[in-house]
Amino acid sequence: MPEAERPTQAIAGILDVKCPMNEIGPAALTLRLMHDASARFRALLPRHPAQAIALGFGTAIAAGTLVLMLPMAKSGPGGSGFLEALFTATSAVCVTGLAVVDTSVFWTPFGQVTIIVLIQLGGFGVMSFASLLGVLMARRLGLRSRMQTAAETKTTGFGDVRAVLFGVLRITAATELLVATALTLRFAIGLGNPWGHSLWLGIFHSVSAFNNAGFALFSDNLVGFVGDPWICLPIAAAIILGGLGFPVLFELGRHYRRPLHWTMNTKLVISGTLTLLAAGTAFICALEWANPKVLGGLSTADKLLAGFFQSVVSRTAGFNSVDIGAMDPATWLGMDMLMFIGGGPAGTAGGLKITTFAVLFFIMFTEIQGGAAVNVFGKRLSRSVHRQAITIVLLAVGLVTGSTMALMLMTDIGLDRLLFETVSAFATVGLSTGITASLPPAGQVLLVFLMFIGRLGPVTLASALALRSRPVMYEFPKERPLIG
Repeated sequence: MPEAERPTQAIAGILDVKCPMNEIGPAALTLRLMHDASARFRALLPRHPAQAIALGFGTAIAAGTLVLMLPMAKSGPGGSGFLEALFTATSAVCVTGLAVVDTSVFWTPFGQVTIIVLIQLGGFGVMSFASLLGVLMARRLGLRSRMQTAAETKTTGFGDVRAVLFGVLRITAATELLVATALTLRFAIGLGNPWGHSLWLGIFHSVSAFNNAGFALFSDNLVGFVGDPWICLPIAAAIILGGLGFPVLFELGRHYRRPLHWTMNTKLVISGTLTLLAAGTAFICALEWANPKVLGGLSTADKLLAGFFQSVVSRTAGFNSVDIGAMDPATWLGMDMLMFIGGGPAGTAGGLKITTFAVLFFIMFTEIQGGAAVNVFGKRLSRSVHRQAITIVLLAVGLVTGSTMALMLMTDIGLDRLLFETVSAFATVGLSTGITASLPPAGQVLLVFLMFIGRLGPVTLASALALRSRPVMYEFPKERPLIG
């Protein structure tokens, strides 16, 4: 065999070509190589939707970290440190709002734009955003993309994924535009800021609010606007809308005049949101009404506005119009509960979601009454939902407890402040008593881990880490242990 034919013959052996090489042209060989390379690449892609979601968020955080480490992203000479960039990128993508540096001072306008882009990407959903780009560019959506997007947006069927994506886009754009307009007018006309700066402030805080992120471009967050309803109420409205969840917003758009036609999910989220907003406002106002460092020095109207605003943000977004670190520890504990519950599912809110705790409440109520089936708003609750709610809560309690204990071993900070910090990170809320920057590097890495898990959800991450599932072909006999 001539020397020139040996490399080609070797390639043919690798590709398992069963015909003489003189019958295969260079173009055919190139296509075969590209086909095999594509097949190997597809084999490496995650097959489970949960794995794709985890990989997507991880990739977005990694890319954001690299961009924030660039010298042009940081004020002053040099670039930011790795941990500072990683923490900020994770907090932005996971729409949390915790920060180890002052966003308004440490980052340049380029860095702030990067943060707001990461917030928008994280709030909309990494896989949802990728699928939307695929629809816009290719006018179609593959089965894998449909499965991943359906898992991320909690869509019930694959056929309506495109409609859901464009619906989410319309709601996001409309809400952020309206809130940005209101804030821009307030900053420019009411507070006398230049129009260009006012527009940037309006856009940044609107995106941060609707995506329940809590990043602000003021060193004291929103403390300077504690009595300004033209700032606090538009931001609170955006937070509430984002926290309801897109399925609820879709249904309210179709049947807002017919509550009897609402699904169980919508009824639970609406009733739970109204209850928690009222209870949180009353609780915060009652405990901090006379505290001179929080509400004590404000007028009655400003006290009610501040109490309502903190009730809104405590469940999902990390803005603050009062000094959180000056609050009574009992108030922190109550806010821990609000943060832990969070907002509605399949939206930009954090926490374990209102529906999860509502399911546990009705399970408890039914057991106390001695009922056989759990009924909610005239419908019977599926038993699989019982297991899901219990699993999520137990995993979350374990993670928060273990993380708080770990931080206690790393620092000499009190339990109340550390618990508040871990709950805020896990629930992707972003409120802090002021200890985030003072935590050791290991503690900050732990918060990064909690924010990532909190955004994906404990069950989603557990599903992503599971290598395989095996169908059980048998059942064990039943037996009842003694309970209580």
